[in-house]
Amino acid sequence: MTTAGPSRSGWLDALRGVAALVVVFDHSSYTFMADFRQELMPQFNTSRYGIMVFFLVSGYIIPASLERRGCVRTFWIGRIFRVYPLWAAVVAVVLALDLLGVAELRDFGGQSAAAVAVAHVTMLQELLGTPNLLLVLWTLSYEMAFYLLVVALFTVRVHERSAAVAVVVAVLAAVSVTAGVALPPSALSGLVGTGPLIAFASVTMGVAICCASAGSPVLRGFGGVLGGVPALVLVPFNGTVPMWEGLVILAVMFLGTAVHRAEHGRSTWRCAAGTAVVVVACAVGSAYRYGDGDHFTRRGWIVAFLLAVLTFGAGLAARRRRIPRTLTALGTISYSVYLVHPVLLAVIDSTIGRRRQDSLALEVAFFAVLLPLCRLTHRYVETPSQMWGRRLARRMRPRDERNG
Repeated sequence: MTTAGPSRSGWLDALRGVAALVVVFDHSSYTFMADFRQELMPQFNTSRYGIMVFFLVSGYIIPASLERRGCVRTFWIGRIFRVYPLWAAVVAVVLALDLLGVAELRDFGGQSAAAVAVAHVTMLQELLGTPNLLLVLWTLSYEMAFYLLVVALFTVRVHERSAAVAVVVAVLAAVSVTAGVALPPSALSGLVGTGPLIAFASVTMGVAICCASAGSPVLRGFGGVLGGVPALVLVPFNGTVPMWEGLVILAVMFLGTAVHRAEHGRSTWRCAAGTAVVVVACAVGSAYRYGDGDHFTRRGWIVAFLLAVLTFGAGLAARRRRIPRTLTALGTISYSVYLVHPVLLAVIDSTIGRRRQDSLALEVAFFAVLLPLCRLTHRYVETPSQMWGRRLARRMRPRDERNG
């Protein structure tokens, strides 16, 4: 097999590729291998495995991207042009398919179309009490909350303390489940109302990003805190996953950041290893104490989480080795794979229907159709939009940085 030479990001692409394949299998098995899935999930929660790998990789990359740029404004431009164009294209296709009767939208519980649209534009819909247009979009809400928190730490100049943040958040997760704190899904929305919360969060987020991107250090600090505090509140108090799991997700991402700092000599490996031990212990302990919930069994979640951490560790250990081009290529299109596959599944479920008996051949055929389609969306949607983002970022950099 042809391999790619060692590169700074090859191992990360490989991890994303593996995670994407596992998540797609998790969702497509509902349609093509339901019996096998029913036997597997209590032992190994494939969905949690894939998303935890994604979150570790995001934690490793995102803060480093901001700090490398040294500019919040260009960071947000990069994120917007990286995430939103394909997201918008997929949402548009889903809406069109619904109008054509080929795929059916989820029930939004009587929420107005305007509220649903605004919540999704913020990408915080999972944390704002609004059902996701596509189920996979829920993870993007945690990604967006992480972006806001990373910017907050950067603007108040405490971004180097990611290991401490990971430890504190992980301990809070363990304490919450030990104390028996069990909030209903979207608890904050139930208290203040979904509509007012969406309005408040969307306005706050817009103002926060604008202020954090300003030239004034005072405005940048204000904007960072303004975005970070609501994000930190929404994750534990208004998600649909248990409070402890929402906090574990944040801890996992900051663990990825701590590993990046150790690798680049800005912290010690002892610090990163200690952080990993605390985060893993708190996560596993929280899942064990929580027990078997509505979404998973404790065994399936713990096995998936530990394997995700080990997978990230294996990728880190192999970062200077040659990586198979197949994996790096798959990682390159992983965002397309993640967003496009539920659309294709929705069409299949609404037209052909789900299989009554397991069919490995149809599972393989689904991947054979999906991956070439995702190469097209990456080439014609993701790549041009990222190029436009880089051009705009160069133009929007502060004048003193452009001339420096």
